Amino acid sequence: MTFLLTAAGALALLAAGTSSITDPMATRFGAREAVISMSLSPDGKSIAYLSALQGTGTALFVASLAQGATPQPILTSTGNPDRLMRCDWSTSTRLVCQIYMITDAGFGYSGYTRMVALDADGSDVKELSRTSAHALYTVQNGGDIIDWTGDGDGTVLMTHMVAPQEATGTMLSNSREGLAVDLVDTVSLRRRTVEPPHRNATGYVADGRGTVRIMAVMPTNSAGYMRDRIDMMYRQAGQHDWRPLSTVTITPTIDKGFEPVAVDPAADVAYGFDQYQGHQALYKISLDGSLKRDMVVARPDADIDGVLTIGRQQRVVGASYATDKNYAVFFDPALEALQASLEKALPGSPTVTFEDASADESRLLLSVGSDTDPGKYYLFDKQSHKLTPLLDARPNLAGIKLAEQKPITYKAADGTEIPAYLTLPPGSDGKNLPAIVMPHGGPQARDYWGFDWLVQYFASRGFAVLQPQYRGSAGYGDAWFQKNGFQSWKTAIGDVDDGGRYLLSSGIAASGKLAIVGWSYGGYAALQSQVLDPDLFKAIVAVAPVTDLAMLRDEARYYSNRDLVAAFIGTGPQVHDGSPLQNVDRFKAPVLIFHGDRDRNVGVQESREMAEKLKATGKQVDYVEFHDLDHQLDDSNVRSQLLARAGAFLNKALGLH
Repeated sequence: MTFLLTAAGALALLAAGTSSITDPMATRFGAREAVISMSLSPDGKSIAYLSALQGTGTALFVASLAQGATPQPILTSTGNPDRLMRCDWSTSTRLVCQIYMITDAGFGYSGYTRMVALDADGSDVKELSRTSAHALYTVQNGGDIIDWTGDGDGTVLMTHMVAPQEATGTMLSNSREGLAVDLVDTVSLRRRTVEPPHRNATGYVADGRGTVRIMAVMPTNSAGYMRDRIDMMYRQAGQHDWRPLSTVTITPTIDKGFEPVAVDPAADVAYGFDQYQGHQALYKISLDGSLKRDMVVARPDADIDGVLTIGRQQRVVGASYATDKNYAVFFDPALEALQASLEKALPGSPTVTFEDASADESRLLLSVGSDTDPGKYYLFDKQSHKLTPLLDARPNLAGIKLAEQKPITYKAADGTEIPAYLTLPPGSDGKNLPAIVMPHGGPQARDYWGFDWLVQYFASRGFAVLQPQYRGSAGYGDAWFQKNGFQSWKTAIGDVDDGGRYLLSSGIAASGKLAIVGWSYGGYAALQSQVLDPDLFKAIVAVAPVTDLAMLRDEARYYSNRDLVAAFIGTGPQVHDGSPLQNVDRFKAPVLIFHGDRDRNVGVQESREMAEKLKATGKQVDYVEFHDLDHQLDDSNVRSQLLARAGAFLNKALGLH
């Protein structure tokens, strides 16, 4: 199998700067992806992909798919503060990229996005985002592409945040404010406004053919804070006026109401999500004025979590959901048959995802992966039926035997069956092992079957790893979500703790060799597990954890979603009782905490105060703070250091080799 970028070349690129780490597996698993994302040009003859560089850097590579072509880097970002987030083709020779930056806003770190266009050889770089020196405030949102218009001529529909303007010493001013939509030529930068700014508009949905059909509006109160609803508006084909489509009510549990995500112009319908018998289902509503509503896909055991689209016009071809593994329901019989045949033909029974397509959909860009395959990219030619391998997502893991991730269930204390994934070290008999419970983040999220660099690292070190889908996880319906993982923390953390008890009672975990490791809400769960049962876990690793619910609520005080965050967290005794920081006297196990000082999801002060309070009360704690990094710690060197230090910490705390 020949790839455009050799595994050895990628490994040398990614491993640079990690020589101080003595754990080679930490270096290999901690390295960011050689392919972060990939797109296919409209003519189907070239690919563009983002690849991790040393540390926080990212490069945009472009390669012709002609035989023997070598990828060339045409744009790089340092990661501090500029980060390349995604790049897509506007024509067969021009690309559009989103750049993300985090800067200090004075009251905390804020994120900014900007869009740029450039030729496939890296020349003619131009900013697409509209900014003004006369704006009364700095616009954070640099716009998003909502429609590639389907014709490949380089014009796109792009959102544009308009701020009121005033020029000192002149009569020039502009009171218009809100989210607008422009038709932009990505080559010449000619543009015209097709949707004027609407105050409180939060997003638009276009039809893939250059027409805006849906607008989302989130009202605010007199103080400027968001209310607990989103009003969805639509316009009929060929008309300009907006009509009511639906209202989405935002609650601390499950949002209610039809939320449109895509438009099919041929059928003149909007696809979107709403609740059905306690689960999220996919519906379609006619946009001809009748608002005729039909259910498309629903399941009694899982939420429908996504709409599948393909091509430049983002043609709706199916829906997705997850139970034990990830599944697709196709509306396009040809794509359904193709996916089934590819998954059967490729080794390891992987999941095949259609990532992109040429303008005529004759060539398809595929990503393929599984629990034991970190991911590969292929090009499929419909006419020749030829499947061509392109790139490995993580070539630095070549030659390492990865562990299988098996779906299981275990009983909670009240008898409820908790779904989970169990990963055992390769070659292990699954008994008498050091073991880790690894709750996911969110809490309004879930774990999915597939490769996980954290899980696989610890499995390579000989640990059994259990990933519980505790009550409070998303994807399992309203009843499973309960009041959310903060307000229903006793149930959620109880399920996590019961996962540890399952590992011990089943003989998978050796006595005294049980730890808990988590990131974000998972880090919160790892710490809060000590509040319910301080004797269960013998070591705790928490990455970017929530440690105090009152502090988390207070972190939103300067943002327009302040009231929504406060409602999600709630009030009353559970705010104190559900905060690890307020219950450090319960802790018995040693704790290791990691946090980035530019974290916008969970303020770094939460970890600082947790570490200080643990130390002040004589508890065992190590605290590692990473500079200039946010919640994801997107730095290959830092991730490698995190793994190596966590591995050494667990070895010592559990009395391992």
